[in-house]
Amino acid sequence: MIENQKIRPAMVIGPLGEPLTIESLPSPDTTRWVVRRKAEVVAAVNGGLLTIDEVCERYGLTLEEFASWQRAVDRSGMQGLRVTRLQHYRDLYERQLKY
Repeated sequence: MIENQKIRPAMVIGPLGEPLTIESLPSPDTTRWVVRRKAEVVAAVNGGLLTIDEVCERYGLTLEEFASWQRAVDRSGMQGLRVTRLQHYRDLYERQLKY
């Protein structure tokens, strides 16, 4: 896995297809987490730009909070990160598991 290697990419592809670098990631003092910013942080970890530990430290997130973002992206894409639709997508996912 990339996070176990010392070599990291200088850039990864973001959720909207744009190049993401460490400099273009949301600011470490971000307090308002919109869908795009959450998706960029998840893409940075998935691409190996940052490790989960670095993200949690940089943004003051808990491991559980970041893991919920990853699960939401895996299950429903960027729309799953919308706080207002969280329960809808959770219910939809649970129904899919039943059938």
